[in-house]
Amino acid sequence: MNIHFSSRCTQCILLVLFFLPNLTANTPFNKGVNLSAWFQANSTGEIIFRKYTKQDFIEIQSLGADVIRLPINMEGMTNGAPNYTFDPNFLCMLDEVVTWAEDLGIKLILDNHTFADFTNTSVLEDMLKKMWNQMATRYESTSTLIYYEIQNEPHDITDAAWNAIQQAVIDEIRTVDTKHSLIIGGAGFNGLWNLDQMPIYTDPNLIYTFHFYEPFLFTHQGATWVTPSLDLLSDMPFPYVEANMPTLDPFYTGTWIESAYNGYSTAGTVANIQSLLDIVDNFQSTRNVPVYCGEFGVYIPNSDDSERVYWYEQTRQNLESRAIPWTIWDYRGGFGLFEANTNELFEHDVNIPLVNALGLNAPAQTPFSIQPDEEGLLIYDDYLGVRIGNSSYGAGTRDFTHTTQPEAGKFCIQWNNAPQYTTTSFDFAPNRDFSQLVADGFALEFDVRSSVANTSFQVRFEDTDTGASDRPWRMSTNIDATIASWNGEWQHVRIPLSDFLETGAYEGTYYPPAGLFDWTAIDHLRIVAEFGTLTAISFDNIEITANISLSPKVILQGAYDGVDMDMALNSMLPNTHPYTTEHSGTESVTTIPNTNIVDWVLVELRYPADVVQASRAAFLRNDGTVVDLDGSSPISFEGLKRLDYYVAIRHRNHLGVMTDNLVNFIAN
Repeated sequence: MNIHFSSRCTQCILLVLFFLPNLTANTPFNKGVNLSAWFQANSTGEIIFRKYTKQDFIEIQSLGADVIRLPINMEGMTNGAPNYTFDPNFLCMLDEVVTWAEDLGIKLILDNHTFADFTNTSVLEDMLKKMWNQMATRYESTSTLIYYEIQNEPHDITDAAWNAIQQAVIDEIRTVDTKHSLIIGGAGFNGLWNLDQMPIYTDPNLIYTFHFYEPFLFTHQGATWVTPSLDLLSDMPFPYVEANMPTLDPFYTGTWIESAYNGYSTAGTVANIQSLLDIVDNFQSTRNVPVYCGEFGVYIPNSDDSERVYWYEQTRQNLESRAIPWTIWDYRGGFGLFEANTNELFEHDVNIPLVNALGLNAPAQTPFSIQPDEEGLLIYDDYLGVRIGNSSYGAGTRDFTHTTQPEAGKFCIQWNNAPQYTTTSFDFAPNRDFSQLVADGFALEFDVRSSVANTSFQVRFEDTDTGASDRPWRMSTNIDATIASWNGEWQHVRIPLSDFLETGAYEGTYYPPAGLFDWTAIDHLRIVAEFGTLTAISFDNIEITANISLSPKVILQGAYDGVDMDMALNSMLPNTHPYTTEHSGTESVTTIPNTNIVDWVLVELRYPADVVQASRAAFLRNDGTVVDLDGSSPISFEGLKRLDYYVAIRHRNHLGVMTDNLVNFIAN
């Protein structure tokens, strides 16, 4: 078909296309997740930093997400009024997260998730301005992948008062940083009804946010943090079907919940979702500003999973049809992407129907089963180990990022004023099978420091409590002055797992040992004030490791005469090892211990073959035996995570040698 336009018509079309306004401003990201209950801690010391790692960011990105919203209790990370100065340790952790995002090219929203006193407007404004000035100063030079969200869900404040404070904070940030996009929202918990109550802010680099949890009785059934609690509400259907409506508990009579329940035939429909999101669509098109849904989701415990999935599908489709990007609340947790009552492991526990409903890429899944650990385990070194949580209970103060004289690294754990029977505890999630580690001679080791005479405490593993016929059985050891000196200096403690003794169980009453402890199902490691109050005690470098010894033999070709090696240079050997470029150790002797020492060598344990995991400088005797610094003992390596290594031996004047295969050692 040939179509001919006159010159005049063509000009008209071009003019219309050229002057057609952009009806909706673009938001530079599309879909993602919230990482809740991480930086929302009350203080830096309560952040479980390795709850998420760079690998989690990689996995989230593999889902097709291009943005992560990071809720941060910013006020809790400061020293409070009047300066609200951020804890440097918090900033150090946040820097690392920012680096992950920039390395991967994924957007990161720094969301101020402080639940402040919004009624005290002068204090609120002062706090927000001071905190955001510091944040903007620190991250002004980072890429535009980083976004600043001024305040999550302001409430108990009028629109006018909040809008004025928000403008003041915008102005404060812009005195430092004019580059990064700011995310702003209305009062009323970032409700969509409050969007048009915001003024026309003149800053050209703003993104407007709202949260969506409608119908609330469906999305929050079972939630205990609302008033009145919704823990008695369950099985609310979506969409509304009269025959499927649960009976409303009389507890809710006369409350707003009863009113919402009575209106659910209208609220609990896809049409209602559409009409509510039309309000947002109208706002963004009228104002020509980018709008973003920072939170939406359904609480898992009391909702039907298939109906929950349907709600996500309808809400997501309605957001995207209006070009509204989103981050779900949340990734793991009560609103998360994982199946209920699982370990929330990416390879095993993702709720695939939910991921599909969100239009994300479904990862391959395999069944999960606990396998025996064959390598050691890091429990704490500056931070808790990966998939290890803080399950401490009882009074006393615990600081997991204490900076006063850590044994190594930046931090240690300090525990103060701990009454009897309270614990500092570590939760393995998933549970662990240590049976092979026990058989292989692995040990629990840690450093401890106290200046209090007669300090004593118990360290114990607890297995899983699987029901009425089972108990959380304990395997324990006691630490006292016979094990460590309480002189204010760090003491290294090492207890083979096989040396722990069964000490019964406690479930409201004490149950004596019954030979039922199960090393294949370890739930917790606990440090317990079993014998009285603990005061000012510190811990560091908590690990499950192995020690090994070896006596390799090697011949230096040039010095070998067919029987042994020439010892002519013995008197000229240095007292300190010469491998300073390859090895950071400080091995040295006062004198060379034996006349049959030929030279220094460097012994390396490698895994894989090109990665050095541990190294020791040692002596080579004329018969080819490599020995420790006393001239006769085997070489010992401590604190190892595994028992099989390639063994390499290096010499300063010869080519190095390495075993062809992994050498399997036995601990100790």
